[in-house]
Amino acid sequence: MAVGVRVAGSIIGRDRVLTAVIAGASSLSFVGSGFIVLCYVLFKELRKFSYKLVFYLALSDMLCSFFTMIGDPATGFYCYTQGYSTHFFCVASFLWTTTIAFTLHRTVVRHKTDVEDLEAMFHLYVWGTSLVLTVIRSISNNHGHLGTWCWAQSSRTGKAVHFITFYMPLWGAILYNGFTYLQVIRMLNNATRMAVGISDRAYQSDARADMKALNRWGYYPLILIGSWAFGTINRIHDFIEPGHKIFWLSVLDVGMASLMGLFNSIAYGLNSSVRRAIYERLDLFWPEKLRRWLPNNSRFRNQEQEGELVSLRSLDQP
Repeated sequence: MAVGVRVAGSIIGRDRVLTAVIAGASSLSFVGSGFIVLCYVLFKELRKFSYKLVFYLALSDMLCSFFTMIGDPATGFYCYTQGYSTHFFCVASFLWTTTIAFTLHRTVVRHKTDVEDLEAMFHLYVWGTSLVLTVIRSISNNHGHLGTWCWAQSSRTGKAVHFITFYMPLWGAILYNGFTYLQVIRMLNNATRMAVGISDRAYQSDARADMKALNRWGYYPLILIGSWAFGTINRIHDFIEPGHKIFWLSVLDVGMASLMGLFNSIAYGLNSSVRRAIYERLDLFWPEKLRRWLPNNSRFRNQEQEGELVSLRSLDQP
């Protein structure tokens, strides 16, 4: 009897830790992605196609984080709400990253300038695919939750469907993004070598600026890997050995997954365009005595702007 009480107490204690981790990490993601959404709404100069895709990504992350926070495993309705809504918006989040990768590839590698005309297709692809995968997942709608997370199911069939409708498309998106960015960076490397060969200084300068921006984008697939690697391992382990939970792996699973919105907001959203817009507003209201603590010359900010998404200039021209 005493042993059973201790085991039950240990399980409750672990569930409380997982709940706290989810709530804390999701709150950070909600604030981070919400900040990007707010910047897009407030700053008209950001409302260009290249940043509009980032806005849709941040919006998906914000809603994913919101529904993750409101889920309550003890209440059936909220558990269903959390499970399906989190699934829908998390799928939409990583699908929006593929549209950003596609846009870069089509612009830099294929030299096309028609990507803005594809916005409607992007919406159909992202929201339609997210809806289809969520509906398929609802076929096994037994939300016997995994620990404190309604999103993860406890039945064997539910686990299999969850893996097929989320983790398989997720890793497909990771592979696509990685391959696409590799092609873009390879293209720019070739352009840089060509510029060196013909000693075209102006072209060399543009190519170096492109490489500075695109090399940073090449690391973006690592965000998805870092956010979902532990979750993937945990899902596989839980499917093979459902009776043996690894607590530290569960903590990393829910913690890193819940931080995806924060990672995306920092990597995709806080670029030099956003920083410059914030600096300009601060210059209007910041006391004169404190302005020295800000980057104190516009030339620095303009140089930052030139190095940010140089290859997408053609998308933002009227």
